[in-house]
Amino acid sequence: MRRSDGAARGKRARPAPVAAAFDELRFGREQTLDLRSTLPSGAEAARRAEAFLRERQVAGAREVLVITGRGNQSADGVAVVRPAVAGALARLRRAGVVAGWTEHTPGSYAVTPAPISALFEAPRRSGAARSDATHAPPDVDLEGLAGLEPATRAALRALAIRALHALGVPADEPFVRDEMARQFAVLCQSIHPGPERDAHLRAAARQALDELDDAE
Repeated sequence: MRRSDGAARGKRARPAPVAAAFDELRFGREQTLDLRSTLPSGAEAARRAEAFLRERQVAGAREVLVITGRGNQSADGVAVVRPAVAGALARLRRAGVVAGWTEHTPGSYAVTPAPISALFEAPRRSGAARSDATHAPPDVDLEGLAGLEPATRAALRALAIRALHALGVPADEPFVRDEMARQFAVLCQSIHPGPERDAHLRAAARQALDELDDAE
């Protein structure tokens, strides 16, 4: 929605500390990624934005803020971080990580993470996704799946059966096993190894299951 000239002037005139206070109140520190203060390269900015947005999606964030800056400090005044993040947002929307975004300020984006269930739907939405490295299903780690805690495998199994039913595919054991492995591979792009990985995987699988149930 376009603002009137008066509203735009009022927004620009707002003191920076006041604007920052409003942003912290709206988003909170955990839901904010500040790329402006560290001046990363375009590739590094895109990598950090993707890691942040994937983690926030799995954490169930409703809205996050990505601060890119306007590019005033870039070489020759040509923005590097902002277009790199814009490209990452477009790719992540196709991958089911991002539902949408808006320009919060000329130097930041307000981003809405997608539901977790969108991660599993993205590779199936079009045949073109198979030729796109961003959308291609990741390699399946069957040994890693076997090494999960029983409760984690049970959560992934329940989600796999529910997803197969939604697709009209019989929940025969080979199909269930393949779907579990696929879901595990997809979630491992957003959940990093560590002592809490199983707990995060269970929470993500249960959240996706709830989303599928609510969608009916």
